[in-house]
Amino acid sequence: MKSTAHAFKSQATLALKNTSLQSALARTKSHFIDKRHKAVEALPIFDNLRQRAREIKEHTLTHLDFYLEYFEKQVQASGGQVHWADTPQAACEQIVSICQAASAQRVTKGKSMISEEIALNSALEKAGLEVIETDLGEYIIQLAKEPPSHIIAPAVHKTREEVADLFHKHHQKYGLTEHLTDIPDLVKEARQVLREKFLSADVGITGANFLIAETGSTVIVTNEGNGDLTNTLPRIHIAVASIEKVVPTLEDATTLLRLLARSATGQEITSYTTFSTGPRRSEDLDGPTEFHLVLVDNGRSAMLGNEFHDMLRCIRCGACLNHCPIYGAVGGHAYGWVYPGPMGSVLTPLMLGLKEASSLPNASTLCGRCEEVCPMQIPLPKLLRHHRVKEHQAKVSSARGRWALKLWAFFAKRPRLYHRLTAIKIRLLRKFGRRRGAFRYLPFASDWTAARDMPAPQGETFMEAWKKTATNLKKNA
Repeated sequence: MKSTAHAFKSQATLALKNTSLQSALARTKSHFIDKRHKAVEALPIFDNLRQRAREIKEHTLTHLDFYLEYFEKQVQASGGQVHWADTPQAACEQIVSICQAASAQRVTKGKSMISEEIALNSALEKAGLEVIETDLGEYIIQLAKEPPSHIIAPAVHKTREEVADLFHKHHQKYGLTEHLTDIPDLVKEARQVLREKFLSADVGITGANFLIAETGSTVIVTNEGNGDLTNTLPRIHIAVASIEKVVPTLEDATTLLRLLARSATGQEITSYTTFSTGPRRSEDLDGPTEFHLVLVDNGRSAMLGNEFHDMLRCIRCGACLNHCPIYGAVGGHAYGWVYPGPMGSVLTPLMLGLKEASSLPNASTLCGRCEEVCPMQIPLPKLLRHHRVKEHQAKVSSARGRWALKLWAFFAKRPRLYHRLTAIKIRLLRKFGRRRGAFRYLPFASDWTAARDMPAPQGETFMEAWKKTATNLKKNA
């Protein structure tokens, strides 16, 4: 996927003005939050599980080389093959090579964010392969020629009317000419189209939520069953996963699964949780004749042990997106790459470079809701601040912004002067803003006032009010 992360500000402005997008975001904003809250409340040991999950991931990351090599041995023992890829280009070349060796023509795909990260669809199509996304949300955005806007609900930004128009436009070639609008009818039509694709695919490609070193198994979670059809019907199954997905044992995987669905969709467990181990055996009724696992690094090994190490615990549940006020206002496409929201604002600068994605770490209020709901206890606000420090040190930010920070730091180091100047400023703003009650423009705050009014101060500064309260408390003590 081509990045437009550098254009976050302009893309966010357009998103705020997009009435269709705002309608879709408003409709789904509370859905994920409310369902997660109920699911967590129903599990009293949820916080204990979070702590245990963190310990599992930290142990695995500390011994990542051992568990990856052990996983590879177990995959090979079950008849599969493991391919290692340092870069997205290497991963795509490996997968295209496997497809070409099998003389494949049609590829079905389950939902996979790592395949978006490495731009796999583009590489397969350039090689002359037909690629069909089988997750309903991914299928919708494939028809729309758009990237996903959410890591678990790719088409969350689409309204029902938009989906109906897409299906009417693209399904007529299959003889489906009726313009359907009811959701059950649209789902039925999508199934009708995809059924033939499942049955005729040469290669099925899935991601992997977890890799189990103990057994050499991959785990995928879906609510549609498309993942099962993708990895069992074609004669070749290729799983693509990043290196941090490995966990030591089946028990460890089930611990993480208890957190994943509750955090992502508010379910106790997804409708389909599928464990796959190697290719089809002689006694199996179905399954692929070949199994390949492509392990992707793409900068993750460099994160081990550094200030962004915590990000490697992420299990891609999307809870931080669902609870982020910025994501809730602008949606996922404004972020300009595969991973939106707080987790994307940490990952994208690491993978594409801080210069390309410098706006993203600043697209946060640092309110802390993301860290609060993260099942893996990732300190996302702290990681965003790390990026901001690096941005300032590398002089990636604007000269005006750096000058403003230096000026603020000068006064912040001199509290008495700071408080006096703040009091003068508050009184001036109160005087000039009294008539209208708010400012539509303020020097040095034009980015704020371009989208909203700045309320005129109504009284004293916080410090003045605090001192007055403290004095009154002493008098009344």
